[in-house]
Amino acid sequence: MSSHSEYGSTSWELSVTVDHQYKEEQKEFGIRVSGDLHIGGVMLRLVEQIKVCQDWSDYALWWGQKNCWLLKTHWTLDKYGVQADAKLIFTNQHKSLRLRLPNMKTVRLKVSFSSVVFKAVTEICKYLNIRRSEELSLLKPSEESVKKKKKKENKDPVIEDILNLDSSPVISGSPASPGLYSKTMTPIYDPVNGMPASATITWFSDSPLTEQNCRILAFSQPNCSPELLAQMYQPRSLIEKAKLNSGWLDSSRSLMEQNIQEDDLLLLRFKYYSFFDLNPKYDAVRINQLYEQAKWAILLEEIDCTEEEMLMFAALQYHVGKLSSSSETQDFTAESEADEVAVALSNLEVALEGGKTDKILEDITDIPKLADNLKLFRPKKLTLKACKPYWFIFKDTSISYFKSKEAGHGEPIEKLNLRGCEVVPDVNVAGKKFGIKLLIPVADGMNEVCLRCENENQYAKWMAACILASKGKTMADSSYRPEVHNILSFLKMKNCVAVPQAASDPDNVDIKPECFVSPRYTKKYKNKQLAARILEAHQNMAQMPLVEAKLRFIQAWQSLPEFGLTYYIVRFKGSKKDDLLGISYNRLIRIDITTGDPITTWRFSNMKQWNVNWEIRQVAIEFDQNVSIAFMCLSADCKVVHEYIGGYIFLSTRSKDQNETLDEDLFHKLTGGQD
Repeated sequence: MSSHSEYGSTSWELSVTVDHQYKEEQKEFGIRVSGDLHIGGVMLRLVEQIKVCQDWSDYALWWGQKNCWLLKTHWTLDKYGVQADAKLIFTNQHKSLRLRLPNMKTVRLKVSFSSVVFKAVTEICKYLNIRRSEELSLLKPSEESVKKKKKKENKDPVIEDILNLDSSPVISGSPASPGLYSKTMTPIYDPVNGMPASATITWFSDSPLTEQNCRILAFSQPNCSPELLAQMYQPRSLIEKAKLNSGWLDSSRSLMEQNIQEDDLLLLRFKYYSFFDLNPKYDAVRINQLYEQAKWAILLEEIDCTEEEMLMFAALQYHVGKLSSSSETQDFTAESEADEVAVALSNLEVALEGGKTDKILEDITDIPKLADNLKLFRPKKLTLKACKPYWFIFKDTSISYFKSKEAGHGEPIEKLNLRGCEVVPDVNVAGKKFGIKLLIPVADGMNEVCLRCENENQYAKWMAACILASKGKTMADSSYRPEVHNILSFLKMKNCVAVPQAASDPDNVDIKPECFVSPRYTKKYKNKQLAARILEAHQNMAQMPLVEAKLRFIQAWQSLPEFGLTYYIVRFKGSKKDDLLGISYNRLIRIDITTGDPITTWRFSNMKQWNVNWEIRQVAIEFDQNVSIAFMCLSADCKVVHEYIGGYIFLSTRSKDQNETLDEDLFHKLTGGQD
């Protein structure tokens, strides 16, 4: 009866299994509790019963039946709804996780299985020295890629080389690695030469990341073998690409709540293609991992590019590999190199529309315009003479065209408003083809118009004007000149006409072309031919510093028509067939699932509200001018799509004058939703 007098008649026995790392098997304990006992009290009684002297501060209670952590230690069992039939597990919150980084290197880290994924990723990125963690997230490998890998491995098993970094946990607010991640990111200067001290020494000196480990993260590793490349999963269709994106974890729930087990493999990837404030002085690891993600997207044909572009990417990759292997003592943050990459950086940042307008506009009353002879054709119109010359005038964010220069003062044949359109390059430098494809949103879909320019300079000016106009900016914007400069420099890199005396003999150079181009091109050409063409293309960038080469690669990736599109298979309300939904940093695109052609584009800047009907798992979005859409997601949970849209809108709120801290509450408000 003593227990009744002590606990009252409402007490019961609670079953708790202790998941103890030093015991070979789990041990079950029964604790006498009552409904008004708080969680902290339960843990205290449990530790008294276990009688093992150790630090239990990382342990917490997990309720398997309800799939939730009991982390609010001041809440009572009644408040959580824990009753006699509950089976709890007392387990450590930080567990080992294998993470495959964008450079395909796998690291093992201690990660919080109880924090929401958004927070866990923040801690992982601090540990790995990657700024702007909000751009990354964790992705489960797709079943297709795992199946293909297993088939290949049966023939010749590959032992995975894992970098173990789990000696100390990545714990929020704990000095697991003091001095590793400076909030202000102030470079520390070397007293001898006055240069900022190398990131490899300064940032990693107090952490488990030794200088060698830092090189694995901040420098490109030797190219993988053609055999390994052949083993890797390549999506063959847009449907397969959509399936790759189904595994993004829910940022507002913990790893444990999403059935992730200790030592599982997850992919750490840049999820949102909106790269903010890239800085060579502080972003050694971030720039390299971004470059690596871009490189693998191209090698595995996750994104399409032309043959000319593929050779440019191959040459840049060859150049990066050459510099990375030859410059052991290279200082990633050297001032001279930072100056040389200033131009490469000027237009790298992808900014959403609706941001702050440049002050320069306030002082300019006369917005510049372009006027020139160009050719126009509409691919979908069956006309006899497909390509016709007209006199074009580009002003504000619109293009007008006339029969002739003399008619330019009258009414145009047509005026095309480019705000919100898709701008796609259609270029073959060697073939002197400089085309601009414009996909202009209209009420019933897309109006496709193609412009043909005479030469590189004309193309660069018009292309830059079109890109800015699509974002609602005019040529008066300060980014117009850098945009023209970038386009011209890309054309120069694509121009693979070798300087005769500088061309190397591929026989004398150790180059395996199949490591630098996607399988499509290794099937098309002989190795010797490919090697010669890569070396030719390399002549255009042979003097480029390492960081600039990586940034140029990222920039060229950003200029591809499909860049930043994440695909999902959806069924639109009222439709009888499936479609693809492409989500980008500034728009949603409805795409025909069989042809891959865009049907309709909706821009985030015109979006009024979006929500999910959780009962029928349907996403509904309202835009300006009474346009509304609704769809069910078939290739992933609707929460994944909802989070993507909210995430991009969250990223658009970032500004340069903010410090490194993020408004996590705003992120969850924009991306969350109740099940």
